[in-house]
Amino acid sequence: MAADGGSSSLQLPCVFSPKSRQYLALCAQDGRLRIWNTDSKTLHQEYVPSAHLSATCTCIAWGPCRTVKEGPQRKKRKSEAGQVEEKADLLAMGTAAGSVLIYSTAKGALHCTLDGGHSGGVNCVQWHPEDSLLYSGSDDTNIVEWDLQTGKPRSKWKADRAAVTSLCVSPDGKLLLSAGQIIKMWDLDTKEVYRKFTGHSTAVTTLCFATTRPPDSNGLYFLSGAAHDRLLSVWQVREDGKDKNSVVSFTLTDEPQHIDLVTSNSKEEAVRMAVVCKDGQMHLFEHFLNGPCKKPFSPSCTVQMSDTKDSPMPIPLLAAALGADTRSVMLAYGNHLQPVMEQVEINTAERHICLTRDVQTSLSLSMETAVSKVKTPIINAKSRVLVPGLPGHQAPVKGTSQGSEKRKKDTDTKELSIAERLGEIDLSTVPTGKGAPKGMASLQTDNFAVLLVQGLESSDANILNKVFQTRKEMVIKKTVARLPLPAVLPLVEEITKRLQGHPFTAVLMVRWLKAVLMHHTSYLASLPDLVSQLGVLYHMIESRVKMFHKLTKLHGKLYLLMTQVATSDGSNTVTDVDHTAKLVYEEESSDEDEASGDEGLPSDDDSDNWEEEEAIEETMEEDKEEQADEDEEDPDRTDSKANGEEDMDHENESEEE
Repeated sequence: MAADGGSSSLQLPCVFSPKSRQYLALCAQDGRLRIWNTDSKTLHQEYVPSAHLSATCTCIAWGPCRTVKEGPQRKKRKSEAGQVEEKADLLAMGTAAGSVLIYSTAKGALHCTLDGGHSGGVNCVQWHPEDSLLYSGSDDTNIVEWDLQTGKPRSKWKADRAAVTSLCVSPDGKLLLSAGQIIKMWDLDTKEVYRKFTGHSTAVTTLCFATTRPPDSNGLYFLSGAAHDRLLSVWQVREDGKDKNSVVSFTLTDEPQHIDLVTSNSKEEAVRMAVVCKDGQMHLFEHFLNGPCKKPFSPSCTVQMSDTKDSPMPIPLLAAALGADTRSVMLAYGNHLQPVMEQVEINTAERHICLTRDVQTSLSLSMETAVSKVKTPIINAKSRVLVPGLPGHQAPVKGTSQGSEKRKKDTDTKELSIAERLGEIDLSTVPTGKGAPKGMASLQTDNFAVLLVQGLESSDANILNKVFQTRKEMVIKKTVARLPLPAVLPLVEEITKRLQGHPFTAVLMVRWLKAVLMHHTSYLASLPDLVSQLGVLYHMIESRVKMFHKLTKLHGKLYLLMTQVATSDGSNTVTDVDHTAKLVYEEESSDEDEASGDEGLPSDDDSDNWEEEEAIEETMEEDKEEQADEDEEDPDRTDSKANGEEDMDHENESEEE
């Protein structure tokens, strides 16, 4: 069984045909379906879907091999009428537009198009092993069962809350596995859930049955792989229903991209498996499935490929198919547009094997050199040229004065190397604010994430220093949140390295480490060799924190002493309070206001004023006594004063008092 590796949008589907492995079907970046003949190592057929750019092919699955006399739908294979051998013919392709295309290799043309079943992109397609049925899972959370004789959906049901990313039909055709993150097993007769399994924390990309036993015998096993998960999990379908969690796991170096599996028919027969990972390595496993095992299994053999240059570069493996013999494996490697197929004998006694091959890296689809030569455009001094690269960066473009003339002279004698060209492109950041001493101030957080990934991949200290200098918590959190998962572990290693330095840099690095742990704990927890990778960090933190408890106690005691000393010093400096009033305000009559001026304001000669006031009061009392005597003598005057002047005097008297 070949599990299709086209479930996630980043992976390009690439599958060997069943049984004879005569063909390799793959969809490359240009959206075309290419079928290669593995015997002659040549391109057998090429098909360009009408909407190959807008509705790209997301997954591929070969239909089961059949002889000519089988089944009622023999019309489509008139070219094979004389043959009796089973041959791979039909190929199902799911597209991002929600349709499924059925391609016939015998006719070399499209057999039919299955439309109207999905409203979202198709993520996975699987054939029924016997009946002419096809199952497809989509982003619209539905599974559709297609009848190929009519070309229409036979049934459709909602399978999950999220997108259905992977499917697999059991070898007997009675059960169907589907998964988004939770894995469900469906009874195909009733279309009801037979079992549920916990699944993975990320989208499941691969499902495969590992044994061919009935589900009620406790001997039915299947395995699953998920995006960004370096473990393959094996699940047992138990009779008692206590089968929520995985029973066995296999460790990988990266997420699985393509799995080929030879199923086990009895307990005495081991399951053989070849897993091609996203990093281009292949792992071989051989295991007897008989119940749970806590420790994850390592591969019995790991195969890598490299070229024959002085500084060898790895060649990515695309797909693998196990042969009848335990040692022989059919490999596809190199580029998706022009893969190389090879039957290899592998010595499984060795744990690690590196195969060196002289692969022509440049494709035969090359343009003429005269057309592709780089020409330097003549640039006006006022014009601004945008170069491809990071947003927020600009490359200073030199004017036409002397640079282009020198370039013209040089091009006659020798062509500039790529290193020299890159050296001429000076990526200087756009200045912001007053002179912009901090180059990174103008960059947004998405650029920080891009820069950080570039710095980690190229181990460029300058880029990393600029990114790590930021002190804004928000920027750090957003940058870490936008990092792709494969960059998390290199970031942790870089932080660990920098934490060993000066305490001032360690303070900044702790913020980054905190952000990583907040956002990516679930991913880090899924790594099988996490303890060994974080061991250095643990030991360093322990050594740094060893004295912290004692220092905190000492800090508390010193703080207590210092506050005691400060309070005792403060109590001596407190003097007697000065009780003299800073401001006296007296409300007086308008006559006195004219005489004495503004007495509310505090002045230096307040005491003199008070003495003058007393003298004035005495003279006024004397005047009043004289007036009283005069009133007694002259009664007419008393009458004239009766209207209110007397009241004024009384008021004045009370105020003076």
